Amino acid sequence: MNKNDLINMVMEKLSGRFDEYELFYLNEREKKIEARDGGVSAVEMKEEEGCALRAVKDARPVFAYTYDRDDPAGKLIANVEVLLPVVEKDESYILPKAYARYQQSDLFDTKCLAVSDDEKKALAIDVEKTIREYDKRIVAVRNCEFQQIELEAAIESSKGVRARAVKTIFLCSALAVAKQDDEEVSWYDWRWSHYLAGVDSKKMGIDIAEKAVSMLFAKQIPTGTYEGILTPRASADLLGILSESFLAENLFKDKTRLKGKEGASCFAQAVTVTDSGMEGLDAFPFDGEGVPSGNNVVIDRGVFRTFLYDVYFANKLGKASTGNSVRGGLKSPPKCGSRGMAIKTGSSDIRRTMTNGIVIEELMGTHTANAITGDFSVGAVGFIYRSGTKEPFQGVMFSGNVFDLFNNIKEAGTDITYYGSFGSPSLYVEGLKISGT
Repeated sequence: MNKNDLINMVMEKLSGRFDEYELFYLNEREKKIEARDGGVSAVEMKEEEGCALRAVKDARPVFAYTYDRDDPAGKLIANVEVLLPVVEKDESYILPKAYARYQQSDLFDTKCLAVSDDEKKALAIDVEKTIREYDKRIVAVRNCEFQQIELEAAIESSKGVRARAVKTIFLCSALAVAKQDDEEVSWYDWRWSHYLAGVDSKKMGIDIAEKAVSMLFAKQIPTGTYEGILTPRASADLLGILSESFLAENLFKDKTRLKGKEGASCFAQAVTVTDSGMEGLDAFPFDGEGVPSGNNVVIDRGVFRTFLYDVYFANKLGKASTGNSVRGGLKSPPKCGSRGMAIKTGSSDIRRTMTNGIVIEELMGTHTANAITGDFSVGAVGFIYRSGTKEPFQGVMFSGNVFDLFNNIKEAGTDITYYGSFGSPSLYVEGLKISGT
């Protein structure tokens, strides 16, 4: 049974059983190739196909999912009917209306299908080779992987929603180990694109090897308050912390410091943040509920403009959805979340002019930050510049508050990079608090 017949069959069997219902179909095919010691050490292939149901009856919302292909409608109906008697009523739980059109999707690489598996294996092997040959101090390469993901999703509902789209994702990742004398360090990084040609795996390999070697003999730096640069990788992590304060769910639950501050200058003038459903790793023409993806200006030159809404919390707060419903997969219902959030680039390459201060390359432990207050204390590694001379540092703690930090950004660079669904250029920031020696 093809996907169209499957969806039509399930929708037909759902008809008349609920006041409102929505079917989410997902098919995900993944191929993973791992290179080791100059050859391919593993090839993994998997495919998952299933359906998820959201339904409302007598104001009681229920959710279920199944991977069953023989009788998916029967499984979904049986599961939600068990839940209905014990679910509390929620008058705000209303499924979205139908939309006339969606953005044209340019997220699927049709040419990649003509690329042979041997060529993809060679790509992974070449990454490992590039890293190993960069410097004789590179003693090991681990987790050298190439991944190809093909994703197809569809949403249909009793209210007329009809949304279908496909996309591809290509990822390369690796970890390099550098050793000199008794000193050993490692560095991991990854790159991705919706197009195979967009993954510059050779450059990634060189960058990883260079970072590993350059971090040899890193030491702590003195405790103090520094000026310096946060790389795109570090900046994207901090934006992820801040993003929680933009969500309508946290507005409704009074878990954001930005409540009542729309239109107020809350951040540095150098900061403009957008959230687009068509950018980043999770880009798609529609959100997790079938609402068309949009481009929302969250911060405009330091002024906080809007919260981000899914349909549920838009109903709760008397607003319209901004297309910010996200799904973590088939097994969980959609929830309010950021999509492709990014800090706007500046006009100059701020890394080139760095002569004094610090560059924070990577943060460890950002998941421990308090997303409500914005407070964080995380590990950091990077480089300190003194009169143009660069030395690596590690073993220090970087602490502060993301609201204060985003108010101390003086300039954004031009090197925007997306790490997953968060993107940022390098940022020049004052008041970086470091606890070291």
